[in-house]
Order: sequence, then C-alpha cells, then structure tokens
Amino acid sequence: MSLIIGAQKILASTASSTSSEITEPTTEQLNAFQRWWSSINWTELTGTVISKILAVLALTILFAILIRLADYFIDRGFRMNKKKKQNEIRVKTIKTLSKNVARYTLGFFYIYSLLSSLGVPVGSLLAGAGIAGLAIGLGAQGFMNDVINGFFIIIEQQFNVGDYILLTDIALDGTVISVGLRTLQLQSFDGTVHFIPNRNITTISNMSRFDMRVLVEVRVKPSEGIEGIQQAIERANQQIVDEYSEYIQTPPAIFGVVDLGNSNFAVRTIMYVTNGQQYQLHEELLSASIQELTKDGYTIPSTPINI
Repeated sequence: MSLIIGAQKILASTASSTSSEITEPTTEQLNAFQRWWSSINWTELTGTVISKILAVLALTILFAILIRLADYFIDRGFRMNKKKKQNEIRVKTIKTLSKNVARYTLGFFYIYSLLSSLGVPVGSLLAGAGIAGLAIGLGAQGFMNDVINGFFIIIEQQFNVGDYILLTDIALDGTVISVGLRTLQLQSFDGTVHFIPNRNITTISNMSRFDMRVLVEVRVKPSEGIEGIQQAIERANQQIVDEYSEYIQTPPAIFGVVDLGNSNFAVRTIMYVTNGQQYQLHEELLSASIQELTKDGYTIPSTPINI
C-alpha cells in the first residue's frame, strides 16, 4: 500500500514539473505580445494611415485630371488643324501617338509620386530599374529601331495607305495596306501580303505621288512605210484618249522610230497618266496599236531580239 502511495506522489510531481515547463514559455510569449500591442501608438498609426490614403486619393484625382486635360488639348490642337488637307490615317496615327506619350509620361510621374508619398525609397528602385532597363534595351534594339523608323515615316508622310511603292533594298513592291509604328503591310501584285519591320525600310520609291509615264514600243518593219505605220498608231492613240480621258494627263505622242538593236525597230509612244492606272493603260495602248497595224495589213515582227 505504501508503495502505491509513493508511486502516485512521484507521478504527480512529474506531471506538475512537465506542465510548468510547457506553460512558462507560453506565458512569456503572451506577455511579449501584450507588451508589443500596448506599445503601439494607435492614434499616431491611425493618423498616418488616413494621411497616406488621402495623399493617394489626391494624387489619383490630380493625375486623372491632368490626363483629361492632355487629351483635351491634343484633340483641340488636331481640330484646329483639321482644315488643312492632310492624310486621315497619318493624322489619326500621330494623334494616337501623342496621347500615348502624354499618358505614359504622366503615368511615370504618378507612380513616382505615389511611391514617394508611401515612403518607398524611389532612388534605390530607379537605380535598379536603370540596370534592368539597360539589359532590356540591349535586347530590344530592333524593336526601338522599328518604332523610331515608323515614327519618321509617318511624320514625313513618305507613303500612305493605297500608295504603290518599291522597297529597293529588299526587292519588294506593292500597294501599302497598313502603316504602323513597328511594321508595314505591303500587298504584292499577286495578292501576297508582306509584313515588313520598319527597320528594314531604307530606300523607298513611291510611284503614287505624281503622274506616271506610260511608254509603249510597237515593233514594226520600216520597209512597209513609216508614215502609214504612224497614222495607224495615231488612230490607236486617239481611241485610248476617247476611252480613258479621265486618267490621261498628257495625251499620247509618238516619239518616233527607235532602234532595238540587231536591225530591229519599233515606234515609241509616250503619255502621262494618273498614278495607279499606268499598267492598264500600257496594255490598252499596246493592244490598240497592234490591232490598228494589223487591220491596215502591217506586219508585227515576232523574231526574238538578241542583245
């Protein structure tokens, strides 16, 4: 019996020592949290939070007003110049570009002011961003070249949508269907659409700005009579003038007989037409000349020309 009572006393003392070992650290942690909680100056903290919120709201409202004002003055400036005859797509592109530049600039200053008001060390962030921006800039040189070239193409109005151009350096020609800050879309004669980065555009030949020359050479045999041949071609020229007078700027005129080499001769006719119509009128004038010569019994040589 005495052994049982002794064992119970030992167990009770062991349990009490174990529970005291567990509760003491917990009590100390709780006391530390209570001391930290009571050390907080809630009045000052509440005032700081309210002031930061008010500062953020004030900055947001201020920069929202500035963005609206920037858009208003840009729209007003373009409306004031609307009376001038300008390409609509070019004006729209420049207007959008101006708005984006204004918004990105104001957005940068908004973020800078916002972080400064919140106590963020903006100087350190800008230093780190400068290094990252340098690395990104080295990898994005092609993109920046595209944007810069595209900007000057639009500003200088080197070509517009609908113009027929020749890009000499990359040996492509076609009709412009889209002009952007990064790429140019060019549709070839067979319908193929080319997407060309603006950095690859160096030499541009625009064939849609002024009247285009149409040069037709009809091979003939001078021995059959030059005067009669020219009269037949004059009738063909008059037919083209009567049918396409709205496109012809300078009536077709016979230049004379030209030597193609190796005893081959042709009668050359030259006229100037509205740009974009030169290919069709070239074919029409050539066909009409051949028909008139054939109708009068003149021979159209078909032997190959060896140069």
